[in-house]
Amino acid sequence: MVITSDTELPTYEDLTVEEVPISTPGLRAAAHHLGKYCIEANDDFMMCKQETKDPRKCVAEGKAVTSCALRFFRQLKVSCYDEFQIYSNCIDKSSSRLEFEPCRKTQAVYDKCVFEKMGIERPEHGFFCKARVYNGNRPKPPPEAPQVFGDLPYGLKDFKEEERPQAKYGQRNWWVK
Repeated sequence: MVITSDTELPTYEDLTVEEVPISTPGLRAAAHHLGKYCIEANDDFMMCKQETKDPRKCVAEGKAVTSCALRFFRQLKVSCYDEFQIYSNCIDKSSSRLEFEPCRKTQAVYDKCVFEKMGIERPEHGFFCKARVYNGNRPKPPPEAPQVFGDLPYGLKDFKEEERPQAKYGQRNWWVK
């Protein structure tokens, strides 16, 4: 991305936030429940990114996503730490591609614990791909103004329908009778 000296960037203090100290196998193990737990914050962030098309305007929403993830992992540590550790360790050690398939038994134990102690049911396959209506509190963006083009290029004439010359090789609109 190319920027100029006129581009205003957020300060380092605005961008500084506590990071989520979880490894890749841990994030993979908790991804489904984390996504469901933080669905509102994620939707707000994604809508901001799509509507504004400027990541600098979505820093607050990004911080909300990070704080939601921190809350989730802190609650998970209190509720289901042992089950989570066994499941994420299984994902880490069972395959080089961090696959879920070899760890279905430990996943079932982890899912049961999260459901019983945190009240989060593992979403069904394809849950995050389904279309959902956004019910957040972001204001609706103003409609985009239509493009207005200036005069026609030099040498072109703007014909009205009755002024159009006859077609040289037959009817112009052959599909209209």
